[in-house]
Amino acid sequence: QVQLVESGGGLVQPGGSLRLSCTGSGRLFVNYAVGWFRQAPGKEREFVSRIDLSGRARDYADAVKGRFTISRDARKNAVFLQMNNLKVEDTAVYYCAARYRYTSVDAHEYDSWGQGTQVIVSA
Repeated sequence: QVQLVESGGGLVQPGGSLRLSCTGSGRLFVNYAVGWFRQAPGKEREFVSRIDLSGRARDYADAVKGRFTISRDARKNAVFLQMNNLKVEDTAVYYCAARYRYTSVDAHEYDSWGQGTQVIVSA
């Protein structure tokens, strides 16, 4: 397993942008695919985006497609989620998760989780 730390959340107005970061511990992180999930109050945790080991294969939930971009920087042991044109319904705690070698849209298949970072979109 790897240890993950998210950062970059905050309060933003509708239409604004935020960039979330997920930093993984150690050289092992390059062997892990990463997913972003979010959980709004009273709702189930849901898939947002995922990226494979190479950083070339990326996938998004329909709700964020065209607005969010996932990327990774192996030298920094980090995965980023650039969120543009944020909407009120994007308000949630965002979590990054790591899974050995392969991505998944199923949160239960991930081995390691960060502590989460709060995103609030409000006027």
